[in-house]
Amino acid sequence: MNRIDRCFAALRAAGRCGLIPFITAGDPSPADIVPLMHALVAAGADLIELGVPFSDPMADGPVIQHASERALAKGVGLRQILDGVAQFRTSNDATPIVLMGYLNPIEIHGYEKFAEEAIVAGVDGVLLVDCPLEESAVIAPLADAGLHRIFLAAPTTSETRLAGLTQAARGFLYYVSFAGVTGADRLDLAPVRARVAAIKARSPALPVAVGFGVRDAASAVAIAEFADAVVIGSALVAYLADAPDARIACDRAREFLSPIRTALDARAPRHAV
Repeated sequence: MNRIDRCFAALRAAGRCGLIPFITAGDPSPADIVPLMHALVAAGADLIELGVPFSDPMADGPVIQHASERALAKGVGLRQILDGVAQFRTSNDATPIVLMGYLNPIEIHGYEKFAEEAIVAGVDGVLLVDCPLEESAVIAPLADAGLHRIFLAAPTTSETRLAGLTQAARGFLYYVSFAGVTGADRLDLAPVRARVAAIKARSPALPVAVGFGVRDAASAVAIAEFADAVVIGSALVAYLADAPDARIACDRAREFLSPIRTALDARAPRHAV
């Protein structure tokens, strides 16, 4: 069983809401990749989204755009990221890792080559923002190798398209809480709750993680009332941005994430079995 599946099965059995932090690999420094991953797990992360820096991150707002620019300027690419995941796996073989990014770096690397190397390194899934469902055949080698394809759904996703996404998704479905880019400071929960309920009614076994607009413990707890996991990215990336060394970056990661984990765990279990 893929680590993502094991993670969500354990969360569901315990009635817990998953916490999924996003960081841009190589920011603030390439030396921070592995220590930051361990710090996030120590602070309560259930799954880590590791952003692959890209020069044209169309779905991301200024915070993650600048993080990608800084990482690219320091030479961070797929090779360093896969090496970092492999190093992380020498002492953590349980926490799922999803690489989140765009198609171009993988296409340049080579689909088969990337899939093989990602599995060997210990990657569990990929979320490719600019590879729609209709183009899934292009990245078939990734699924063939055992990588879960994580799909995005949004308020603008039609019911017909949503049916296709829920059927094709593996691991979990990432629901974008509003139409826009990452990092925006707005979150209207009522339509998000209704949409997630509709998705879960359609596909009860598929976990739904909600991201975009999650900034702190209060917003995470509010989403935890109806989602299987919350994703927090831009606020964390901004908090880490100017850390001068790995020790301070890790301290900041724990300082940021620990209160959110504590707040989530303080809730009564929703569906313990």
